[in-house]
Amino acid sequence: MDLHVSLDGPGDRATRIYLTVREAVVDGVLAPGDRLPASRDLAHQLGVARGTVTVAYDRLAAEGFLETRPGAGTFVTAVPFAAASPRGARPGAVRPLPLWVRDPEPEPTRSRLLHDLSIGLPDPDLFPLEVWRRLVADQLRRSRLAEATYSGRGSWRLRSEIARLLGLSRSVVATGDDVLVTAGAQQAVDLVCRVLVGPGTVVAVEDPGYAAVHRLFETHRARVRGVPVDDEGLVVDAVPRGARVVYVTPSHQFPTGIPMSLARRVALLRWAVEHDAVVVEDDYDSEYRWSDHPVEPLQSLDRDGRVIYVGTFSKTLLPGLRVGYIVAPRSLQPALHEAKRVSTWEGDLTTQGALAAFLGEGHHAAHVRRARKVYRARRDLLLDGLAGLDDVLTVLPSVAGLHVAVRFVDEATDDADVVARAAARGVRVEALSAYRREQPCRPGLALGFGGLAVDAVPEALRRLEAAVRG
Repeated sequence: MDLHVSLDGPGDRATRIYLTVREAVVDGVLAPGDRLPASRDLAHQLGVARGTVTVAYDRLAAEGFLETRPGAGTFVTAVPFAAASPRGARPGAVRPLPLWVRDPEPEPTRSRLLHDLSIGLPDPDLFPLEVWRRLVADQLRRSRLAEATYSGRGSWRLRSEIARLLGLSRSVVATGDDVLVTAGAQQAVDLVCRVLVGPGTVVAVEDPGYAAVHRLFETHRARVRGVPVDDEGLVVDAVPRGARVVYVTPSHQFPTGIPMSLARRVALLRWAVEHDAVVVEDDYDSEYRWSDHPVEPLQSLDRDGRVIYVGTFSKTLLPGLRVGYIVAPRSLQPALHEAKRVSTWEGDLTTQGALAAFLGEGHHAAHVRRARKVYRARRDLLLDGLAGLDDVLTVLPSVAGLHVAVRFVDEATDDADVVARAAARGVRVEALSAYRREQPCRPGLALGFGGLAVDAVPEALRRLEAAVRG
């Protein structure tokens, strides 16, 4: 490895080399087993005599920091040195804009509780890893690497496969030319903000709704307004008249799970035309459908070019793949392409190529069919158990996705308190009130079943009931 050594400072050159290496070992920058540069190579790099480096290495070896392996080289010893105060970034005097000053969010990892009913997480054990490894390895062949160049729009093959998938499974109207590949749905919405949202732009969002997207709009200096959600979805009559953008999750409202009724969908599209607004439709997990009659996406009903359709593979495959997409009206496509080009450019073309093959060879459709059977069994068992709690909980209707929601019959219930009691019993659930912005929110819980094994459902429900009943 290359080793940066400064010869400036007090002491002779051998001492400076000794102190630099010793500090790196103690701080953990050099880990046990790391190989140091040969004394001849380091001497040549620093422009010093080889004997100067040898003196430093010998002293470090004598003190137990290094060891020499004949014929192999000089290595950091296996003894770990824990730094009392590891070196990190300087405290700094520079401050961000007030907009960015807030308490740090917790790391979005799976809960360590016994029964994790977190929402928005697919089961990684269902991911067809061996197939994926083969497809990624194929993308790393020399001939494939030549295709991984700049364009800003994403792999052409992947865009074509996404358009085909959306047309078959969601009746979305698009060709490969209409698809823009992004690093997940979050980046997709960020690009929309870049081309449509300026300081003071009024953006209407569902309330309760997806907090990360609400925050994203705020970072673009939008005036974000919460719009209530009832048993038919977004209340269109409550959308502020000056809204330029309306963000919705109509197929599986986040977090209540309620699908937007056809009447509300038509009303929202009509509202967008009358008020010269754009609707951002986030269809984040409707691949997993539990009804024989899928909900029609807004995009397929749109005849005026008012809907931007956003999706992701994070729920059907893995969040870590970071692949999403935008299908936008053609009047917005050049601006969106330019926004992506000047921000993140291309993305991971190896992953995109592997995903294109995954779609094209039918692995995605097969995976969704298999996973849907597993998730349906978990969902059905969860709903059966919740039916036995109908004196305290009301299950909200949903026809898609990896979570269900319930409301408390007693509207005076503190859902955050129930969440804390459930956690004390080893069960992670989420309070609906945690997703409210401005509007009143009836207390309830969101229950994910993506990571909950079938045989764990009865015990999870038993513990949840104890928490609910207090």
